[in-house]
Formats: sequence, structure tokens, C-alpha cells
Amino acid sequence: MKPLFFISCLFSLSLCLKAQNVEFEKANFPNDKSGFKDAKRSMEDGDDYFNKSQKEGYKLYNDALDLYLKANTFNPSNALLNYKIGVCYLNSAWKQKSLAHLEKSYKLNPNVGENIHYYLGRAYHLNMEWDKAIKEYQTYRPMIKPEDKESIKDVDKKVNECRTGIELVKHPTLVFIDNIGADINSPFPDYGPVISADEAIMMYTSRRSNTSGGGMDPNDQQYYEDIYISTSENSKWAVGKNMGKPVNTDNRHDATVALSADGQKLFIYLDDMTRGSGNIYECEIKGITWAKPDKLNDNINSKYHESSASITADGNILYFVSNREGGFGEHDIYKCTWDLKKKKWGEAENLGPTINTPYGEHGVYIHPDGKTLFFSSEGLKTMGGYDIFKSIWDDKKKKWSAPENMGYPVNSPDDDIDFVLSASGKHAYYSAFKNEGFGEKDIYLITFVTPKHPVLNTEDNLLASLTEPIKETVIAKAIDVPVVAVSILKGTIFDAVTKAPLEADIELVDNILNQVIASFKSNSATGKFLVSLPGGKNYGIAVKKEGYLFHSENFDIPASAGYQEYVKDIPLKNIAVGTKIVLRNIFFDFDKSTLRPESTYELERLIQLLKDVPTMKIEIGGHTDSKGSDEYNMKLSASRAQSVVDYLATHGVEKTRLTSKGYGETKPMATNDTDDGRQLNRRTEFEIKSK
Repeated sequence: MKPLFFISCLFSLSLCLKAQNVEFEKANFPNDKSGFKDAKRSMEDGDDYFNKSQKEGYKLYNDALDLYLKANTFNPSNALLNYKIGVCYLNSAWKQKSLAHLEKSYKLNPNVGENIHYYLGRAYHLNMEWDKAIKEYQTYRPMIKPEDKESIKDVDKKVNECRTGIELVKHPTLVFIDNIGADINSPFPDYGPVISADEAIMMYTSRRSNTSGGGMDPNDQQYYEDIYISTSENSKWAVGKNMGKPVNTDNRHDATVALSADGQKLFIYLDDMTRGSGNIYECEIKGITWAKPDKLNDNINSKYHESSASITADGNILYFVSNREGGFGEHDIYKCTWDLKKKKWGEAENLGPTINTPYGEHGVYIHPDGKTLFFSSEGLKTMGGYDIFKSIWDDKKKKWSAPENMGYPVNSPDDDIDFVLSASGKHAYYSAFKNEGFGEKDIYLITFVTPKHPVLNTEDNLLASLTEPIKETVIAKAIDVPVVAVSILKGTIFDAVTKAPLEADIELVDNILNQVIASFKSNSATGKFLVSLPGGKNYGIAVKKEGYLFHSENFDIPASAGYQEYVKDIPLKNIAVGTKIVLRNIFFDFDKSTLRPESTYELERLIQLLKDVPTMKIEIGGHTDSKGSDEYNMKLSASRAQSVVDYLATHGVEKTRLTSKGYGETKPMATNDTDDGRQLNRRTEFEIKSK
């Protein structure tokens, strides 16, 4: 016979266990009727939002959550309330907070809800407790009705995501992830960063209380989106400013989509309430003023949903995301090519099943190298939600490489999207929710650690945050910079005499193909320009403006060249007697005076100038470096100058307007003691003799 004391303890324990789940009943709170009444009302009002979100798809979980948390303060020991709080958190930006409430709910009542094991699996998954998540998913799977194929498919997919997470976390990529700071981020959602190639300009989307018009979206009770802009100097971002009208509109969603490499064209998502659920617009800066957004044509916009986009540095291809009919999944990535003759975007082309999946693809970004595509996918091998992937276009095979997961910690079990990479490949930007952030979402800076950028003694964190650095050392693999096969040329174009900034046309020429591959303009207010030069081409760059002589530069960028940034200020000279212009894109066979085919476009440009000013007479001058004898250099330079004159004469220019002269090494532009100096001295130029 058991002692009476033992039986009494068991009875007391049983009563304690049964009392753990405290129902919202008046009898349970006899000493606080007023508090019970308020908590009960909060829970019932929360149920209205909760049920509407579950049944009708409205995003009102945040409203329900606020009310549920008030009720939970009064009674934290109700299983159903904790269950609903957990579900609300799973449908919010604070998904990881769901776990504590769902665990508590299950302990209070294991039968609290038919989906409790699924939701526990999601919560463990999002907190990277992979084995526990797999166990909960596998517990839930037999409970699914056999005819519910979609739910079975979803659970199996999430189990595979957990297994991918285990694999990726074992082999993390060494990066530093820093909150970009309070000058950009706010207590409100901040996301969708887009940058110029040189990281001088950033635009991003925010849902702040000072939104244009001051309105809130009735679907989620958050402020409408507006676009903000910031500039960087010495790696310090200035305080973000609302771009105002005409970019932002009153009481509608205005969101960043893409920014051209030079920062002169902005592509935005505008909820224009016409076709579909919003469209993509383009706006261009004129001096210091942004023009009114212009809607892109129907090859891009449709009656469906077009969200993210990205444009190549040469402006010739636009990649964008759409859920139009005929795709492979929910949202697919497409591209349109600019038709130079018709001056419009051509028909949309799906990127195909290597990139697109039966699920969703979002957040497309084409790097300034023109061949490396970054995008987010939930259908490829992810660790949960959307992960960021990289694919490279093989121009010889005419296909995309198999997408590569960017790894942990760039990716997480939650949605990872809005990834953009600087031209150097060293920095990337994206938006995420982290506990140490300033608001619901913040913009973060990713710094890739490479063999060329060794880890310093103080850089022992896998994840570094400006606000809350993680202290432990994590052994991780260093990787090559994601993309470096591109160079940048930037500077200012101005009047050579007055120094006033000029808006000028900039042509980028493929000298081998003898064709213009891109056209740009310098900013009319500042004269600034930026041109991206992917590796593997011999570029001719011509700067032209009416009333001025053209200016030419040459950049021969090997395919294997690493990232370089060139700064070149360009003075444009008036058409005046005595003015000299160097023809940087005139090429000769080695040690000969035979013009190479790559010279054609430069020669045609000179011919056009002579046609535009039919009375102008010029002298073509040939110059060499100091290598070789004086006599030999004089002869070679004269022969090369004559070759240019002969070409011009045979292509319609009267011989009486042309003279040639060889100067040999007598008029150097730079020192002959270096390779760079000798290259500058080997040149062909023309001088205006009369006009």
C-alpha cells in the first residue's frame, strides 16, 4: 500500500498539470474581472483579423498579433492563444519568434490544433534546428489526407530544405554582414536596394510614416511604399532622402526595381491601378531633376504581375520577373532586347528551365559584366524560402550555367531576396530582418572575404554587425570574389576653356566588330559619366557634342583582367585653328604603316567631322616613342600619317584639305622611360590648319 503522502503528491501534480492550460473563462479570473474583460475583447478582435487572413488571404496577421499579445500579457498560459500567436509570427517579419509560443502551446495542449506539428516544423526550420524540424514535418506528414497532394509535396520539399540547410551550414562562406546603419535604415521596413556600379548612389524602398500622401495600404495596414536616395563618399552613406514627386506618388506603391550602372536611369514598380497589379516604369535624371516616370511597353508590362527587373550596363537587355501565362512556374525570369532600329523593347523571352522552376523566381540582378545573373528562387536547392543563386552565361554554348547557391550565411531559412552586387564584386547589398536591426526590415552590406583580402586578426566573426557583432570565431572557407571581369571608366566632361560641365554623347565601340555597342550621355548639370567595360573586348570610346571636336579613348580589356576603376576627366575643345586631337583608336600592324581594321570606326568619325565642316583643312601627324633610331622613327611616323591621309582621300575627302607629317620621337606627350609613357607617345593626331 502506497503512503498517503505519495498519493497526495500525485493528486496535487495532476491538478497542477491540468491547471497549466488556463482557458479564457470568467471563473478563472475572479479577482480581475476588468482585466479579463479587456483581454477577452482583445482576443476576440484578434480572432476577427486572424480568421479573415486565413480564409480570405488578407495580410492582417500583424493586426491580430498586436491584439493577441495584449491578451497574452493577461493570460500567458492559454494553449490556443499561444498557438495563434505562433501562427501570426510565422506570417510576419519576426518568424523566429514563433518557436517559443508554439512550443508552449504544444506543452499546454498537444491537441491544440491539427497543424501544430507542421507549424512547429516551420518554427524549428526558421531557427535552423534542422533535426527537430525534420522530426516535426515527418510527424505531420501521415496526418495529411492522401488526396491533398499539394500539402504532401510542400512537407517533402521542406524536409529537403532542412537537409540542404545542414549541408550548407557545415561549409559556410566567409563573409561579413553589417547593418548599413541608421542613416539608411529606419524603424519602418527598408528594402530593395539598387546601386550604381561604383557604389556611389543607392536607391531603396521604405514604408515610412512620411510616405507621399500619408496613406496606408488597407490590405496590410502599413504605409505605402516610397523611394529614397543616398550617395556615398569615402564609403560613408549619406542620410537617405525621399525622392519626392514625380518619382513618388500619393497613396500608391512606388518601389525600386533597378538602377542603370551609371545611375542615370531608375526603373520603378508603380501601382498604377491600370493593367494587372502594377507595372514597371523608367525615369531618367535631367541635370539634377528626375523626369516623370515613363511606362515600359507591352512586351514587358502585361495584365499580370511584373515585379523585379535589372538592366545590363550597356542598356541593351532588360531582365524582369513576371507571372504571365506560358511560364515554367509561379513567377519566371524573362528578358527583352532593345531594338536599335525601332527604338523599343522587343518581345519577351523566357530564360528557360535552367533558371526558372515550377515555383517562384524573384529579385533578378544582372551584374555590370553582362553575363553573371543573380536571382532568388524557391524552387532550386534552397535551405528554406527564397535563396539567392548565381548563374553565368556561356556565350559560346549560348546557355546559362547551373545555378549555384550563394551559401550560408548569405542565405538563411527565410526568404533572401533583393541582392545586388557592386562592379568590383567585393560588396553586395540586400534586405533582411535581424534581431539587432532598426526596423521590420533593414538593408545590409555583405563583404566577401577572398584570398586577396585576407582575414585580419580582428576579423574573426562569420557575421559582423555594426550594432551587435557576433563574438565567436567560425572557421569558414574563403571564396573568390563573385565577379571581377569588368572595369569602370568614370569622370567629368567639360569645356576645355571655360571648365563648365557639359552634357555630351558617349559612344562605346567594339573596335573588332567596328560597331557601336552602347550609347550614353553625361549628366547635363555635373558633366559626370560612368561607363562599364566588361572584359574581353577592345573598346573605342568617343565623346561628342555639337560645336566641339570629338574626343577618343581606347581601352583594351583582356577577358582575364581583374576589376579596375579608371578616372578620366575629358576636356572638349572648340573647333578652332591650331587645335589638336589625338586619335586613340587608330591602329597599325606592328612595325608597319598598314592600318588595322579596328581603326575603321575612328576613321569614319573623322570623315564625318570633315563632312560637317566642309571648309576645314587638317594635318595628320604621326608620332613614335624613343625606341629605334631617329631616322627610322621619323620615316615610320611619316608613313603612318600618310596612310591615314590616303584612307580619308579614298573615302570622299578632298586631298587639298589634307596634309601629313611625321614627327618621330620629337614631340613626346609623356616620359619614354615607362611602358605607359611610351604607349602615350605612340599616337596619331590631327591638327586644324584652317576652318
